[in-house]
Amino acid sequence: MGQGSRSAGGFALSELLVALAVTGLVLTAIGGLLEQSQRAYLAGAAQLAAQQSARVAVERLARELRGAGVDPRGAGFVPLLNPGPTGFTIQNDLNGDGVIAEHRETITYSLTGRTLRRSAGGGAQPLIEGVESLAFTYLDGAGLPAATPGGIRTVLIAITVGPVSMTTEVRLRNR
Repeated sequence: MGQGSRSAGGFALSELLVALAVTGLVLTAIGGLLEQSQRAYLAGAAQLAAQQSARVAVERLARELRGAGVDPRGAGFVPLLNPGPTGFTIQNDLNGDGVIAEHRETITYSLTGRTLRRSAGGGAQPLIEGVESLAFTYLDGAGLPAATPGGIRTVLIAITVGPVSMTTEVRLRNR
């Protein structure tokens, strides 16, 4: 038998090295595919989390804005106080005594840094974090910018959380 030939049932060293090199290339390619799949999954999961957070925040804001200004005695208070581009205070006379006094009768929303906070008397609790932009626009009954807090009939909400942007228009029911 010659030096480079196979013995019965074995492989030459050169054949073994070629097989290892091909296996290494295949495993490297598979590893790259797995890494790309993992990155795509994480990006999708982050976008889904941002979308769900933004949706929950917008739905809660819209629900509470729609109900702003409950005034069973007709005391004539303003439903939204301190309307600003990134926050406001909702007033409701929930117990019907004609006075806005209880901690649940005022709800304040404010953007602090990148966190939208909601306070209903027990301290400002985070509603959503990672807010990149938030804007409230206040309109009167004619759809024009409201001149006074008492003239607000509609609030436009625009929020961006991560790659997700949402907008909605909320009409105050009690005005």
